[in-house]
Amino acid sequence: MTDQIRNIIQASISVKQEVLANAAMHQTIAGCVDVIVTAFKNGNKVLFCGNGGSAADAQHLAAEFSGRFYVDREALPAEALHVNTSYITAVANDYSYDVVYSRMVKGIGRKGDVLVGLSTSGNSINIINAFETAREKGMTTIGFTGTTGGKMKELSDFLINVPSTDTPRIQESHILLGHIVCQLVEEQYFGISKS
Repeated sequence: MTDQIRNIIQASISVKQEVLANAAMHQTIAGCVDVIVTAFKNGNKVLFCGNGGSAADAQHLAAEFSGRFYVDREALPAEALHVNTSYITAVANDYSYDVVYSRMVKGIGRKGDVLVGLSTSGNSINIINAFETAREKGMTTIGFTGTTGGKMKELSDFLINVPSTDTPRIQESHILLGHIVCQLVEEQYFGISKS
């Protein structure tokens, strides 16, 4: 069993080493930071969506903005779209789970807002629908996916596609990269640095 534990840890490290060596991804992340900082400075908000573990990551990252990351500072307008369970269950029941996010984006999304979608496959239909609606409204879309990007690839203004097809390894990298975005946005928006 200890060999299996070591192998799982090594698999996670290997994916992160590929991410570390990917200069194009680093540029994409920098672009995400810039667009989020600009959105906040313009009075816009950042919305997050995901399913299952990716929903948990979406909620986690939204809280890093609306709460705090490293330093005490003003709250930033960010939220995860799945946290209103009455809304989610009503829309899923009355319409379809496929539209739970797109309907919310249509209702509260505004031009200049940012929609961040997390899907390890890149093929979650409710996130694809939300990205299509966001595009119609003039929002910027940021996709966190696995290696291929799936169908979200064509709908993402910024695509952070972790080089793996293994769901847990992708999610581990998503939270790492999401934390990097949160830290850099906080530093640039507030003109502060952790160090």
